[in-house]
Amino acid sequence: MVRRSWLMKIAACVAILGWAATASGSPTLIETPSLKALVSAGKLPGISQRLPANPLIVDPRKHGGELGRHGGTLKTLMGGQKDIRMITVYGYGRLIGYNRKLEFAPDILDSLDVIENRIFTLRIRKGHRWSDGHLFTAEDFRYFWEDVANNKKLSPFGPPRALLVNGEPPKFEILDPLTVRYSWSKPNPYFLAELAGARPLYIYRPAHYLKKYHSRYVEPGKMARMTKKAHAQNWAVLHTRKDHQYRFDNPKLPTLQPWRNTTKRPARRFVFKRNPYYHRIDAAGRQLPYLDRLVVNIASGKLVPTKAGVGESDLQSRHIRFDDYTFLKEGEKRNGYKVLLWRTASGSKFTVYPNLNAEDPTWRTLLRDARFRRALSLGINRHEINQVVFFGLAREGANTVLKESPLFKAEYLNAWAKFDLKGANKLLDEIGLTKRDDNGLRLLPDGRAADIIIDTAGESTLETDVLELIHDSWLKLGIKLHARPSQREVFRNRVFGGLAIMSVWSGLENGIPSPDMSPGELAPTSQQQLHWSKWGQYYESSHKVGLKSEMPVVLELAALNETWRRAKTREERTKIWHRMLSIHADQIFTIGVISGVLQPIVVKANLRNVPVEGIYNFDPGAYFGIYRPETFWLGDKN
Repeated sequence: MVRRSWLMKIAACVAILGWAATASGSPTLIETPSLKALVSAGKLPGISQRLPANPLIVDPRKHGGELGRHGGTLKTLMGGQKDIRMITVYGYGRLIGYNRKLEFAPDILDSLDVIENRIFTLRIRKGHRWSDGHLFTAEDFRYFWEDVANNKKLSPFGPPRALLVNGEPPKFEILDPLTVRYSWSKPNPYFLAELAGARPLYIYRPAHYLKKYHSRYVEPGKMARMTKKAHAQNWAVLHTRKDHQYRFDNPKLPTLQPWRNTTKRPARRFVFKRNPYYHRIDAAGRQLPYLDRLVVNIASGKLVPTKAGVGESDLQSRHIRFDDYTFLKEGEKRNGYKVLLWRTASGSKFTVYPNLNAEDPTWRTLLRDARFRRALSLGINRHEINQVVFFGLAREGANTVLKESPLFKAEYLNAWAKFDLKGANKLLDEIGLTKRDDNGLRLLPDGRAADIIIDTAGESTLETDVLELIHDSWLKLGIKLHARPSQREVFRNRVFGGLAIMSVWSGLENGIPSPDMSPGELAPTSQQQLHWSKWGQYYESSHKVGLKSEMPVVLELAALNETWRRAKTREERTKIWHRMLSIHADQIFTIGVISGVLQPIVVKANLRNVPVEGIYNFDPGAYFGIYRPETFWLGDKN
């Protein structure tokens, strides 16, 4: 992945960066066939009145696709009602989003100006409308800032963390009905990435709709009657219930996404219909999306591969894993679909997490010794795992950035990752684990045998297969591995509480970063970090709960992360990234095994413009999002 950073280069020069979001010259507009009856009946404005004055023009041919045609319904499967939020992810309508090169580009916004990475001026498209036809204006940003983010009832902890720089909120200004500005006294390098995220920071709201549920705009008696009728505890609960843009579970909530939900929960089938006011058109003048409807059928996640394999889904990746590939491939011709293989983009698809916050003092001391972690890493035969489990199609190495990232170095990937039993045993002897029991297992300093229990969420047979192979090689080190599967919530609580000695999960969420993306994953910043959850919780809670790390090298990572946030040049950020990556390569805080695992994508045979090759990642990428599903279309059946 090669990504230029326009933003940071200009910030270094203390200049203004201007992004325009629309190609010059607009094609003649073509009315959407499924909407013609509504337009003729006067129930919907014509296409020229529905689009903003400056629509965003998309040409799929630039990426090897083709101009499509309107119509059709696409079916997909989800494992639960909450999963309909994935349509928000897939639709990927964002103020500013990532393009295929993972560069920032305006989407909903008409343009964006940035000064010194601390003053952000956002310009809205003239005539852009919500899915119900109301204009999208600066008032929607004001409503969020004044009436949601700074309302004690709706936001008891104040504005979102992403809008604070060392506790400082932004100065919010409305420059005109279509222009707003956010400014801080210091740089906020997270701001654009938060807006572009798969689960984005929403700094706007459909004010015209939500004002009906806000105490500032509704007479108290009427509000009391509304909350009682809705069985809500108070008006704030009712407002929050109506305001789930990401969850997509309120059919009446106006949206800026390509499709709008029309089904109220609970349901087993959700219908998403085209947004008649969507701001994008293709190069031929057709308003996007091409598809009229998306239908989400709810099924058990365990049944999704089988249902997809018999043709019940037109586009499916969720709840499908690499070990389903052979089965799915067998049904291609018979059931009218094809199976694509996209590369996953986590730093390591399978990663062992030593818990440096384990409650057991003997294990905690060992796990904090880098020599012990290095020995465990050297004791994994990654080549064997790749061949046996992944048919040699994955990449072997540590949990680090992938070769598609400009930050990649082979030394990070290969550090302590070569299968070397002799070297591993030598390290364990050096630590002092020289005594063994009658079964050949090394004895811990307190006399217990070196039995390591690894907690798993029990969600994939791949985990079991890989752990069995690691078990065999670690046994040659005098260490016995036991896998303990449990429900995901139980699994995480065991880690958070320090009861788990080790666990397994995927590695770096973003394995394809540029220097201008946050290195926060490499420092203790979140309780979700399975190797040091209590240290992460300490940071995440602003030192209120959790534990402060006392390991100098971990404190250095935390300091580097803060230095990156204040850095003014791309060169500084690059240097910080490499220092943090080199520390991880040397210390092996997490033990990566395999990366670049292929993700099967089931695609209906006549569904067009789905890339044959792609990167499958939540953030950045939004799974299908950066490939613009609004340009997917149904051609003639073969």
